[in-house]
Amino acid sequence: MKPSSDTIAAIATAAGRGGIGVIRLSGALSEHIATKLCDHLPAPRLAQFTYFRDHQGKHIDQGLILYFPAPNSFTGESVIEIHGHGGRVVLDQILARVIELGARLAQPGEFTQRAFLNDKIDLTQAEAIADLIDASSQKAVRAAVRSLEGEFSNKIKQLLQQLIELRMYVESAIDFPEEEIDFLSEGNVAEKTQALSNQVEDLIASATQGKLLREGINVVIAGKPNAGKSSLLNALTGNQIAIVTDIPGTTRDVLRETVSIDGLPVNIIDTAGLRISDDPVEQEGVRRAQLQIENADCVLNIIDVTQQQSVESELVKQKSTRIINVYNKIDISGQQAIVEQDNSQTSIYLSAKTGAGVDLLQNELKQIVGYDSNTEGIFIARRRHLDALAKTQANINNGLNILTQTGAGELLADDLLQAQKNLNEITGEFTSDDLLGQIFSNFCIGK
Repeated sequence: MKPSSDTIAAIATAAGRGGIGVIRLSGALSEHIATKLCDHLPAPRLAQFTYFRDHQGKHIDQGLILYFPAPNSFTGESVIEIHGHGGRVVLDQILARVIELGARLAQPGEFTQRAFLNDKIDLTQAEAIADLIDASSQKAVRAAVRSLEGEFSNKIKQLLQQLIELRMYVESAIDFPEEEIDFLSEGNVAEKTQALSNQVEDLIASATQGKLLREGINVVIAGKPNAGKSSLLNALTGNQIAIVTDIPGTTRDVLRETVSIDGLPVNIIDTAGLRISDDPVEQEGVRRAQLQIENADCVLNIIDVTQQQSVESELVKQKSTRIINVYNKIDISGQQAIVEQDNSQTSIYLSAKTGAGVDLLQNELKQIVGYDSNTEGIFIARRRHLDALAKTQANINNGLNILTQTGAGELLADDLLQAQKNLNEITGEFTSDDLLGQIFSNFCIGK
């Protein structure tokens, strides 16, 4: 994929009414457009007050203009930033004038894509920009900043350098087949390969934490009517999100809310009560509840501790392996807030009404996904990063096993080469155009 020769433009600030709005341009026509829009080209990297004019020379707005000449800009191309008033109409007028002068509307993420294609940033840093914008907690922000600053990339590059050096050594041994086994043994190739595998394992652990910070977990609240599902949703969010009454079947649709538990984003989904009903609306609610259960990372099976468990709660057990039985209403039964472990089964006794035991549930949610609240040094990561690291480790381990069993250095070299390609996919040095298109299409327009 090569950068387009077009000059692109977009409103970079969020839609709506605000004090300031920003329009960005990038490309070869940026200087020409700025000169026509303002009657002059401002000095590089110096904010200058000016008037923005239409084709008749009439003032559209007034504000600041900044000029970043290529290659010393975010995209590596000549970039103009126009800072005007934040009304949607006035920004649209300025943007229309910019397009009239030769620019075109940018695609989502196209500015960042050009920065990547012009070697201003690598792919992990590009993704970190989007993750920083979307971060839902302070810890996620810090992790995204570390990735943006290149911490993740540097770890990958260091690992790549060691892997390449080892592969070159192994391949040089292949040139001397009569001495290959001794050569490989003297070079401690097996030990170095194992060390590489250990480093990848450490990276996977850090990336897993980073993925949790970015994506969080999906938790479904399910159970029979009037067990206290909506009350628990309100207790976890700290807001009266759901209507709570003594009437069964109040919740008919799916309610969603995201909360942060010690920096971990938890996407909570409250569902309709699971029971057999002749009401078509309630039947649809139960169907949607079952669909959410099937796709959940964890299901909270809410049980009224003052009532006998009915067959409806068994529907939950048939759909998910990660289940926490939450025995609610201990404020009525007089029981203590505790966590019970019975083999692989977890039960928590709490009161959604008073909040007793809710902290136990929050801690359990962190534990079941292996979340470590000490995120210092953790970088933001995505599922594709974990997939590439897992493939890398599998390649290295496979090569090590073959070397140990047969002493075949050429097969180890092949596995190390494939591991190298998998690592390069993370930073974008070896990446398909389809993957790049998918990544940047999820960015904001103007970013």
